[in-house]
Amino acid sequence: MTIPTEVVLSRKAQASFFQYYRNTQNLGNVTRNQMRSRLERIDREYMREVNREEENTKARLANNQGDTYRYQDMTVPVVMPQVESAVTHQASVFLTGDPIFGVVSSPQYIEEALQLQTVIEDNSIRGGWARELMMSFRDGAKYNFAPIEVDWHQEVTTTIETDLSISKSEGIPKQVIWSGNRIRRLDPYNTFVDSKVAPSQVYKDGEFAGYTELMSRIKLKSFIAELPHKIIANIKPAFESGTAGSSYAAKDSSAMNYYIPDINPYINESDYKGNGTNWMQWAGMSDNAPKIDYKDLYEVTTIYCRILPSEFDLRIPNSNTPQIYKLIFVNHEHIIFAERQTNAHGYLPIFIGQPQEDGLQYQTKSFAENAIPFQQLGTAYMSSIIASRRRAISDRTLYDPSRITANAINSPNPSAKIPVRPSAYGKTISESVYAFPYREDQQAASMQQIQAILEMADSLSGQNRAQRGQFTKGNRTLEEFSEIMQNASGRDQLSSLLLEHQVFVPIKYILKLNVLQYQGGTTLYNREQNKDVAIDPVALRKAVLNFRISDGLVPTSKIINSDAFAVALQTMGSSPQIGAGYNMAPAFSYLMKTQGAEISAFEKSSEQVAYEQASGQWQQLAAMAIDKSETGELPENFPPQPLPEQFNYDPTANKPSPAKAGNNPTPTSQARLPG
Repeated sequence: MTIPTEVVLSRKAQASFFQYYRNTQNLGNVTRNQMRSRLERIDREYMREVNREEENTKARLANNQGDTYRYQDMTVPVVMPQVESAVTHQASVFLTGDPIFGVVSSPQYIEEALQLQTVIEDNSIRGGWARELMMSFRDGAKYNFAPIEVDWHQEVTTTIETDLSISKSEGIPKQVIWSGNRIRRLDPYNTFVDSKVAPSQVYKDGEFAGYTELMSRIKLKSFIAELPHKIIANIKPAFESGTAGSSYAAKDSSAMNYYIPDINPYINESDYKGNGTNWMQWAGMSDNAPKIDYKDLYEVTTIYCRILPSEFDLRIPNSNTPQIYKLIFVNHEHIIFAERQTNAHGYLPIFIGQPQEDGLQYQTKSFAENAIPFQQLGTAYMSSIIASRRRAISDRTLYDPSRITANAINSPNPSAKIPVRPSAYGKTISESVYAFPYREDQQAASMQQIQAILEMADSLSGQNRAQRGQFTKGNRTLEEFSEIMQNASGRDQLSSLLLEHQVFVPIKYILKLNVLQYQGGTTLYNREQNKDVAIDPVALRKAVLNFRISDGLVPTSKIINSDAFAVALQTMGSSPQIGAGYNMAPAFSYLMKTQGAEISAFEKSSEQVAYEQASGQWQQLAAMAIDKSETGELPENFPPQPLPEQFNYDPTANKPSPAKAGNNPTPTSQARLPG
């Protein structure tokens, strides 16, 4: 959402936008149905819920009821471990920095860089960026299709104020409007994009991109109330839309409707997500003649489109120049919001991450899809072992029904005594029963085959057991193991570089421009600097600033290894030449940070250093003066001891003021903020 640029829509314009939306959906109906089937198949393999055969279902139900003698089929886990290992790597690269995105600038803009970093940090905490990006990484590993929305969002929040005329002990809540950058992971099942262009280029070259989400009537009321403007005439029809016999908001069974996959057999998500609850009707307290006939659930679709306004009966300046609009529909029928996007970046604010990109666009297999055949083959071998165990417990047997009853021979009690019929009296009992010989000489070979299949899966993905935290046998030195692990992470590093240039470079560009364009003056708290920072939007727009990603893109072993780190610390402490050529405190903090220890907050300020040096010199001179004095006291004309306030230093403060950029240059040519 941008600063409101309201568009007054005529009935003809509304009809044109509605037809445009329907066309975007109808063009991709077959593709979206195929896409959803593909995603659902991947999710079932990921959650190991493919096998729904009767024998396995009965065994599972028997196990759940306490019958531990029944063997249910087991799916060999290949997809989930490899997907989670890939997600873990991406999270360690992009999400372990604090803040997630740092800021760099030349020294003269260090104050503006601090302001921008403070805004980005505040937005990331309020919006839960780490959670959203982590889910997006999982979508990329599972589907090779990870949609993310990045926009300037406004929402109603609450602040606490004090009103002495009402109460001195209690704060008074006051509603205010918060605005800032929002990063949100979108549901791949219910996201649609212009498939004529490559997924990673949708934001730049695509004509449209959007998504559908479910909202209860309470959520929709709040959602509409927070919109900066809306099409008032369509609000009531939107609330009353839906089928009369069901609270489910869908109008038809086309591919545009909200889709809920059927993955977990124990949890039918449609039961609790596909139907809302009208609590007033449930309690029998609803009005017989309500002003608005609310439904219990609505499908709300947001679509960003790049259009020519003249084709939609919009009489605005530059109507023959492509412009981006944001539209919101309720139940795929009623348009309640239309806004021209005046962002400086000129992009559709929906990005598609594709960790595996080879030019085949939507045909490229995902990380999980590459692992599915190995999981299926390994499961086939494991199923043969389970089938063998079932036969070992309940093998097929021939028996003489004239001598032994069927109930006795099929008794589930393994220690039951089997009586014989009178016709078997005086005869050899062994002649009444014949068990087929049972031999199992393939189990060991099957287990070896499963291990070989798992190794092939690792070879395809470029992973190994150690990456997943599993013990690996072998007699290797620390250097050999480190080199192996560094080479093993090469494929993941390749995906990280791809995501950096596919998604994070344009996202950082949009985040910066949104702040420069829409951020107002305010005061925010910076956790790194442990102080309040006044945000001056005018100064921000004049500065030249840029982002840098977390240092995880470069492996720690390529920055500095543990041996070199220890040698560096020893050399720094013992070499006067190094001390004369470097500012040792920030250099030491930088080296410690490469090893995960952030200690820059404990650096002394230039004011504290100057005061301590002056105080130390005074004490030395005072000691010398006392030694020379006959009375053992300081001379009357001896200068007084330096005071902290003479150096603008407050020793009672919780944290000394941070060192100025000019007094503490960083090891690089640019001034960098902590984090």
